[in-house]
Amino acid sequence: MVTGGNSGIGLAAATRFAAEGAKVVIVGRRKEALDRALKAIGQGATSIQGDISRLEDLDRIFATIKSEHGRIDVLFANAGLGDMQPLGAITEASFDRTFGVNVKGTLFTVQKALPLMTAGGSIILTGSTTGSKGTPAFSVYSATKAAIRNLARSWALDLKGTGIRVNVLSPGATATPGLLDGLVPASDQEAMIAGLTAQTPLGRIGKPEETAAAALFLASDESSFMTGSELFVDGGMAQV
Repeated sequence: MVTGGNSGIGLAAATRFAAEGAKVVIVGRRKEALDRALKAIGQGATSIQGDISRLEDLDRIFATIKSEHGRIDVLFANAGLGDMQPLGAITEASFDRTFGVNVKGTLFTVQKALPLMTAGGSIILTGSTTGSKGTPAFSVYSATKAAIRNLARSWALDLKGTGIRVNVLSPGATATPGLLDGLVPASDQEAMIAGLTAQTPLGRIGKPEETAAAALFLASDESSFMTGSELFVDGGMAQV
């Protein structure tokens, strides 16, 4: 199961999982985007429309998965969003929306998935370099990702003895619609990308497929001795 699987890193991960033979269920809020994603995956994936910040939607999503698949082996809790608002201009609506999806939505996605998971299962949470760094005009989003990091630490302890692992996958600047189209006006996009590139030791922004490869690692038995960890795919941005 991949939340936010209709674009960006979620879509890249769903595509990679399906190529490896997984039965993939993608979840997202927009039906049109889900339909496009299913065509792009092209591996017999299915989709369920829903908003992870709404608990009634989550109940319906997991009831459908239980009925159609019986279990969840890998949960990629990837859905997230954010607005650029500097201190002094942060709105209550933006705060509630960002924490509602990124923290509340992730928490209850994981909690409601647990009854469908068994020993050997892998939970992957999408973090961010912003959870480890100060980021101008992006403090609310950054705070949600810092919360995600601590949730994984705490949940690794809560899940002790279950055989279920939980880890955080933290990308740096990545060429996704959320970054390229969602944060700044088109006129400022080139300058934003140049600034992010300058902060990255590898000298470029990442590709969604590069983070998807790391998601596959965390989903597989190749990472069987990892839990409570954070894996960065950031070109070195938050490492130096």
